[in-house]
Amino acid sequence: MAEYVPSPSSWVADQVELYERTNGADGTTLRETGLPVIIVTNKGNKTGAVRKTPLMRVADGSNYVLVASKGGAPQHPVWYHNLKADPNVGIRDIDVVRSMKVREVDDAAERSRLWAIAVEAYPPYQEYQDKTDRQIPVFVAEPV
Repeated sequence: MAEYVPSPSSWVADQVELYERTNGADGTTLRETGLPVIIVTNKGNKTGAVRKTPLMRVADGSNYVLVASKGGAPQHPVWYHNLKADPNVGIRDIDVVRSMKVREVDDAAERSRLWAIAVEAYPPYQEYQDKTDRQIPVFVAEPV
């Protein structure tokens, strides 16, 4: 088993630690928004280390929608590259941890449907898309 390397961003590392330490009793919402998050565990594409990232909880039945927005920055978040290199992830939703496999959504109709679900769950996603020239990637995580 690879070693877990916390995020260099202190708020991310702190939230993951709180979420996991309390088994989902605390740390389950995005900072000031109060909106729910999940923890996505993946393998670093360069280091092979275990990485954990809180992402907005966007559910589509038994699947999750992962939006690589990085707040509308011009480049993809690091975890995007990790998921492209290894699609096997763990997703913690409060106290339930499941093994899942992700795929980037390329089909326009499927992406449009999932994007609408994501924006409904977290409206700033549309603002992020509006302020960047890149198309924000959307992944779907499905149970294995």
